[in-house]
Amino acid sequence: MLKIFHNPRCRKSREGLEYLKSKTVDFQIVEYLKEGLTKAMLDEIILKSGLQPEALVRKQEDIFKKELKGKNFTSDEWIQILIENPNLLHRPIVIAKHKAILAQPPEGIDLLF
Repeated sequence: MLKIFHNPRCRKSREGLEYLKSKTVDFQIVEYLKEGLTKAMLDEIILKSGLQPEALVRKQEDIFKKELKGKNFTSDEWIQILIENPNLLHRPIVIAKHKAILAQPPEGIDLLF
């Protein structure tokens, strides 16, 4: 079953969710802003996507611009930053059994089939 890390307030995330619904596949919605992020969740995204933790960070967010921009962090530190500030996670992220993608544009979801 697919999982989509979704923020209902984000236009790109809503577009990704609608595209996924059009595929008529079973999927689970993870509202990570309500549920929070865990290290295990982020480890799965990183492993299956091949992305470095820093690549998962939304750099247009105020907290990034004010507190994180221009600083060097280890992968473990970026993971901890995302756990403490889940709003920094790029979305939507869709995870399949062996692969994960940042679904921007939503058609990227097709790579999971």
